[in-house]
Amino acid sequence: MVIVIANPMKHVLKILSLLVVISALWIGLLQASIIPRSHTWLLPIYFVVSLGCYGLLMVGVGLMQFPTCPQEALLLQQDIAEAKDFLKQKGVDVGSE
Repeated sequence: MVIVIANPMKHVLKILSLLVVISALWIGLLQASIIPRSHTWLLPIYFVVSLGCYGLLMVGVGLMQFPTCPQEALLLQQDIAEAKDFLKQKGVDVGSE
């Protein structure tokens, strides 16, 4: 018997398993006293801040690498002009341009 899990469910399971591993590591550090307790209690906050910084970094990298498509821009402008002409023929006021 094969159980097929839907694609979004796989992501949920990955996230949950990652959270379980991180929680186990954090609890292990709390109990082992390897790191001072005052620092160990702050680890979840450091993790959330690090995750936020990573997210902002990935958004910035994505924006820097965003491809420009001059040909697609021209096609879009042509489509807009055609739509305006069509709407003008139907009697719709589409502005001054």
